[in-house]
Amino acid sequence: MTDSGATPPTVFVLFGASGDLAARLVLPAFYRLAQEDLLPAAWQLIGSGRRELSDDDFRDHVRSKLDEFGPKPEDGPWEEFSQRLRFASNGFSVDDPGELVDAVARAEEELGDGDPSSVQRVHYLGVPPTAFEPTTNALGAHGLDERSRIVFEKPFGTSLESFHSLDEVVHDVYDESAIYRIDHFLGKEATQQLRALRFANGLFGSSWDRHHVASVQIDVPETLDVADRAEFYDETGAVLDMLVTHLFQVAAEVAMEPPKSLGSDDVAQARADAVKAFRPLEADDVVRGQFAGYRDIDDVPDDSDTETFVAARMFVDTERWRDVPFLMRTGKMMAESHQKVTLVMRDPDDGPYHASGTSGTGAEIPARGNVLCFDLSGDGALALSMNIEVPGSQSALETQWTQINLHDAGGDPLPPYVRLIHDILIGDRSLFTRPDGLEEVWHAAGAALDGTTPVESYEPGSWGPESALRLADPVGWALG
Repeated sequence: MTDSGATPPTVFVLFGASGDLAARLVLPAFYRLAQEDLLPAAWQLIGSGRRELSDDDFRDHVRSKLDEFGPKPEDGPWEEFSQRLRFASNGFSVDDPGELVDAVARAEEELGDGDPSSVQRVHYLGVPPTAFEPTTNALGAHGLDERSRIVFEKPFGTSLESFHSLDEVVHDVYDESAIYRIDHFLGKEATQQLRALRFANGLFGSSWDRHHVASVQIDVPETLDVADRAEFYDETGAVLDMLVTHLFQVAAEVAMEPPKSLGSDDVAQARADAVKAFRPLEADDVVRGQFAGYRDIDDVPDDSDTETFVAARMFVDTERWRDVPFLMRTGKMMAESHQKVTLVMRDPDDGPYHASGTSGTGAEIPARGNVLCFDLSGDGALALSMNIEVPGSQSALETQWTQINLHDAGGDPLPPYVRLIHDILIGDRSLFTRPDGLEEVWHAAGAALDGTTPVESYEPGSWGPESALRLADPVGWALG
C-alpha cells in the first residue's frame, strides 16, 4: 500500500456531504484512512451542500455518523481529524457557487504554505446522478477543475443516451486521466484475487475456458429491503443499481484475456475489451421481479413497476468463452445474503465414472460436484469442491469442500471504499472503469433495460421469481 503522506497537500471536496452515501461509506472510509495514517500529510475535507452549517455543526454531524456507522471516533485520531473538516453552505451551481470557491481558496492558502498552486483538489460527487452534469459544469465555470480529480458514483448514466450526454459534458471539463468512476466491487480484495488465482496458478489458469467451465455465476442476493433509501431505489431499480454496474464489471474480470501487465492501463484495457465481447441480452435471457409488499413502502408509488430483482443469462463472444452462460442474479428481500462468483466445472466426458442422471455402470459423479467459488463479502474467501471416493465404498463418490479465508493469508486488506479513496488520492486508476467499457455495457444490457420483460412478483425470503430458475438450466444455480 502506497503511503499517501508522499502525495501533495490535498483539498477533498465532498458534494452531498450530509447525504446517506457520505454518511454510510465516504466519511467512514476517510476516517479509516486517518486511522491507518494513509492520508496526505496536509489535507482538508470540505463538505458542500445546501444546508446552513457551520464548521462545528459539520464536525458534530460527522461525529454522529461515525458513531452510527463506524469507525468510532474514539478509536482514532478524532481531535486532529475533526480540525481539518470544513463546510461550505448554500449549494453550488454555475450561477451561484455558494461558499465553496472561497472555502477552497482558504484551504489552499493554509495547506500550500504560501503556494496555493501546489495543492491538489479532489471533487467527490456523492450526489444523485441527475446532479452529475450541473455539478461538473459548475466546477468548470468557477475554475475549480484546475489541478483536480473528479469522482463519480454509479450509475454513470441511466441509458446509452444519457451516458453519451454525461460523458460529453464531463470530457468538456476534464481529461480522462482525471476522471474516477467508482465501482466498489472492483475495489474488493477478493475481486482482485480472481486475477491472482487465474494468472499466477497454472492449475486454474489452464482450466479458465469453455472446455472446462460449464457456467459462470455471479450471485449477489440480499435479505435487506430498501426502506432506508426507497425514493432513490425506486428511480433506479436492480438493473441500474447492480446489474449494469457491479455484476457486469465482475463478469468482465472473469472473462477478460490476460492483460499485458498489471499496470492500470493494461488491466483497464483488458476489462474494456471483455465488455465489448458481451452479447446483448434478449428477452429470454432476463427475468425481472419485485418483492410482494414493495409498493407499501413509504416513498414508493402504489403503481411502481421498479424491479427489486433481476437475473440474466449472458454470453461472451470470444473463443475462450463461446457458448458458456454467464449467469447473474441479484435482488432484495431474498432468502440469503451472498456476494459470490462461482465457476461450475464440466464433468469428465470419458472414463470409468459417469455424470449424475446418465446411464452407465461406473460410479455416478455428483451434480455440480467440482466448483470453484469466490466469496467477495468481508475479507473474502476461496472455496473449492471436489469429488472424492468414499473410503471403504465400492467407488462411490461424494463432494467435499475446502476453503481458504483470505485474511489467513496475512496482510491488512482495506474495505473497498477505503482502498478506492486511497487510490484516488495517490492517482492510481487501475480499479476504476473507463468510458469505452461503460458504453458497451449499455449495448449489452439490451432487454434488461428496454422494458420488454415483465416484472414478476416474488415472496420475500424466497430466491426470486420461479421463472429465473430456467436461466441456469441444465446446470442449475449453485445457490438456492
